[in-house]
Amino acid sequence: MIEWREEGMVLAVRRHGETAAIIDVFTLERGRHAGVVRGGGGRRLAPVLQPGAQLALTWRARLEEHMGAFTVEPVRGRSELLADPLALAALHATTTLLAFALPERQAQPALYAMSLDLLDRLGDEEDWPLAYLLWERGLLDSLGFGLDLGTCAVTGATEDLTYVSPRSGRAVSRTGAGNWSNRLLPLPPCLLGRGQATATELLQGLRVTGYFLDRWLAPALGDRPIPAARDRLVARMSRAFLA
Repeated sequence: MIEWREEGMVLAVRRHGETAAIIDVFTLERGRHAGVVRGGGGRRLAPVLQPGAQLALTWRARLEEHMGAFTVEPVRGRSELLADPLALAALHATTTLLAFALPERQAQPALYAMSLDLLDRLGDEEDWPLAYLLWERGLLDSLGFGLDLGTCAVTGATEDLTYVSPRSGRAVSRTGAGNWSNRLLPLPPCLLGRGQATATELLQGLRVTGYFLDRWLAPALGDRPIPAARDRLVARMSRAFLA
């Protein structure tokens, strides 16, 4: 019998039979990992097994390659976000993107720490929308689709970087863009981690990360569409920030 214990966040839950559930969790040392929770569909555990919840997990299986079974204990729920539709939409976007993009059983310690920090900020800190944007950039970085925004792809300049090439994912300066600026994506300062973001800048940044999630990440995963929860979050942000 193989056994391990670790904390992890719930990414997805689906019913299994009449009373059990299969959960996908994201852990520090084992990445995305699935397992059966006996009684997971019942009254006692169903409220605990919610996307974003932090759990103490024990996983057991006869062989490493088996799905195995979890026993779980709650560490932190996030039911307070039910009163904040925008933050709740961000939680769903985060967990569904992770469930969509992460390979199974491969540790992603930096992304795990960033994801946990983001979920802890939701609803509690005013700058969480900017943290979410930078998390999307971090997701691309962690999965091998990082954007190169340090220098201009045309001139090598490090100042006045105002665009992103949709082809290469590299920054382009105003001078380097020349007459091609209308074919480039906007590069708001906040995507470079510089200061706070206006509503317009935040949405511009999400346009950039969304483009590469759709055009680079999704095709690498079998051309499945990016989860609709991400589009719903951006739509909610647009209504909330530009109303």
